[in-house]
Amino acid sequence: MMRPTIGTTMQSQSTGYLFILPALLVLAMLIAYPVAYTGLLSVTDSRGALVGLDNFRRILGARATGTALVNTLWWVAGSIVFQVVLGVLTAILLNQSFRGRAVVRSITLIPWVVPGIVAATTWAWMLHTEFGIVNYMLTGPGILEHPVGWLTNGDTVLPVMIAINVWKMFPFVAIMVLAGLQSIPNDLYEAARIDGARYWEEVWYVMLPQVRPVIVAVTLLLVIWALNHITIIYAITRGGPANRTLITPIQIFRTAFESTQFNTAAALSVMFFAVAILVVFAYIRLLAAGAAR
Repeated sequence: MMRPTIGTTMQSQSTGYLFILPALLVLAMLIAYPVAYTGLLSVTDSRGALVGLDNFRRILGARATGTALVNTLWWVAGSIVFQVVLGVLTAILLNQSFRGRAVVRSITLIPWVVPGIVAATTWAWMLHTEFGIVNYMLTGPGILEHPVGWLTNGDTVLPVMIAINVWKMFPFVAIMVLAGLQSIPNDLYEAARIDGARYWEEVWYVMLPQVRPVIVAVTLLLVIWALNHITIIYAITRGGPANRTLITPIQIFRTAFESTQFNTAAALSVMFFAVAILVVFAYIRLLAAGAAR
């Protein structure tokens, strides 16, 4: 049997590089070039002259930047916590045997498969102060004396946006965790029952530890999506009222395409990208350290 020579190995590697070259070119055009160009815009002015960190100072000095950052933190944290909790509980429920389970599983996926703009428009009408069905159902039986401005009241608008986002994304968590639950061997459940474990002890000591890798991966995806998701908020409130739902991605969009300050928006994009990378990296390191223990 002939052993491969160094020349043969190098030729095989060169052939492999040729096969992946088209994909690398596509990635370079769609990712590397936009990122590099955004970085260039962030340190230049509208005429292309180098201005250093002036764009960064200008956007950091804007009052809306701090407001957007705080709103983004509430938006991401609130959405993810409730998405994961509700999704895991739904998955545990859908993992049980009951009549019509397939139908219930299909219905559960509806919020996730509905396009974001359609969901946002529907909820905007349902939560309308005067004509919305939510206020009609609450004021009709006398639960509320007066209609609530869900989308115009600064105290309710951000929690409502979070609730809509949770409704939209928890089915994704549920279906992923359900797939993990169905892969758990029955021997683990039987061993737990022999030891006298109750149902919720099975959930805590058997189900959740087995699906922990799934929950970790799904949570990471939710973090990334929440940091970049603007469809629901922008379609319903456009960041209002009075910037109460303004998050950083919407601020970037408004700065660039409404105020036409592309260089300032690029500076904010660079900072936001760096923070997002640090958050994801810290999350991965934290999980790796937990797994090592």
